[in-house]
Amino acid sequence: MRPLNEVADMIGLQNLIPCGDDKAKIPLEEIWKKPRRGKVVLVTAINPTPFGEGKTTTAIGLSQALWRIGTKSIVTLREPSLGPLFGVKGGGTGGGKSKVEPSDEINMHFTGDFHAIQTAHNLLSSMLNNIIFHGNKPHIDRKRILWGRVLDINDRSLRSVVVGLGEISGALVEDFFEITAASEITAIMALAKNYADMKERLANILVAFTKDGKPFFSRDVKAHGAMAALLRDALKPNLVQTTEGTPAIVHIGPFANIAHGHNSILADEVGLRYSDVLVTEAGFGADLGAEKFVNIVAREGEFDISSAVIVVTAKALKYQGGVKKKHVKEKNMEALEKGSANLLRHLEIVKKLGFSPIVAINRFPEDDEAEINRIMDIVEDNGAKAYISEVFAKGGEGGIEIAKEITKNGSRKPRFTYKRDEDIKEKIERIATEIYGASGVDYDARAKKDLKLINELGFNDFLVCMAKTQYSLTDNPRKKGAPEDFVITVRSLKISSGARFVVPILGDISTMPGLPSVPAAESVDLLDDGTIVGLR
Repeated sequence: MRPLNEVADMIGLQNLIPCGDDKAKIPLEEIWKKPRRGKVVLVTAINPTPFGEGKTTTAIGLSQALWRIGTKSIVTLREPSLGPLFGVKGGGTGGGKSKVEPSDEINMHFTGDFHAIQTAHNLLSSMLNNIIFHGNKPHIDRKRILWGRVLDINDRSLRSVVVGLGEISGALVEDFFEITAASEITAIMALAKNYADMKERLANILVAFTKDGKPFFSRDVKAHGAMAALLRDALKPNLVQTTEGTPAIVHIGPFANIAHGHNSILADEVGLRYSDVLVTEAGFGADLGAEKFVNIVAREGEFDISSAVIVVTAKALKYQGGVKKKHVKEKNMEALEKGSANLLRHLEIVKKLGFSPIVAINRFPEDDEAEINRIMDIVEDNGAKAYISEVFAKGGEGGIEIAKEITKNGSRKPRFTYKRDEDIKEKIERIATEIYGASGVDYDARAKKDLKLINELGFNDFLVCMAKTQYSLTDNPRKKGAPEDFVITVRSLKISSGARFVVPILGDISTMPGLPSVPAAESVDLLDDGTIVGLR
């Protein structure tokens, strides 16, 4: 690894705040010292499968490849959550010769950003409960408390709890836990542009309703000042490096299936101001990540975008075509052809969002050459360009052809799926029909009440952040490929007034995941010399 000051010198960053030898915070004032000059390359994928498509690895590898062809680049990524790390998915630092380092520290506690968010969230919970305990004025309705607690560990037993049991244990209320990445504060931190913006958003968090039906905000709890103080350093982006010693910024980590799935706008601003090409990643497939990047992040950050890279694997297409997990390594051209419908739908989504897609075929050593060639033919027959990506095995060298293609594209204005002044219901239906391909939207009784409440509160100008399964274009994770003539169901809507979006809950989505029968944590260990092993 290069000394981090050398990595910073490559892009002209100064006055870093060291966090050990290999990590550093970027002061907010440094971000704005240079004008924007770079262009944005968005890395997305098809609907994910249990094998992983290598989206993060591809983003890192492409940034390394750009440096190899003489183009300054910065890759920006979300911070990994401990929930997936110890659950099913594993870490989020890439793989092979395209990783961000120090990967074990980034995957674990990193610079403490998640801990700060968790603490700020739970401080607000505690202060809200304290109001109820000390006389409950202005009489908060205990049945309409919207703000629970968070923990950065998968624990399904905490989804619904009761707190305050016992004579000296505080106010008795029903409560709930979410994973920290699902906290509205995580979204706020990813969208805030400075301390004042962050503090205003924190103040505007809707936490409860009073018994006479009036909204009760964080500012009414008088918690937002202390929360902002806790989050001061967490708002500063984190500089690290890739395996080839090129600059990477890893900052904030909202999930993409239950939040907007992108790193911070401030991290992207560094990439736009200190490099020629910002390579950034949007969570999961284009139906979730790319849609939210365009309609929320690019809109809030006022970003143009030059290219959208869709990552795909032969295994994933066969899985989308109906092949069971244990057989995906076997040659099956029929299943690959069938599963390619999913890829074509994602190509269509990217085009609807305003961009010409580039397909990166993440090739594995066991892949069949005829299947790889068929994917390339399918992509090119549908008016897009496809390239083999070998950044896992070869680092930047394995992505040079894609990097050359990226540099040809100029920046374009995104094509938003909906207008800000449309009502929330219309925004939801535009996303469902134009992006997912649904024929319509149904609303449960709870969702209808929530829509009415949003209108009464004057929040119809908020953006929409869908909470949906990542495994399907529908709200049913079992429906693979490219389903047609389906209806999605909105069960409820969560108001994130600090983030300034609403979250429609589609299907069986939980904001507190559970652990699998064999958690990834079982393989993690610490050796006598202090080395951490077993991280996926």
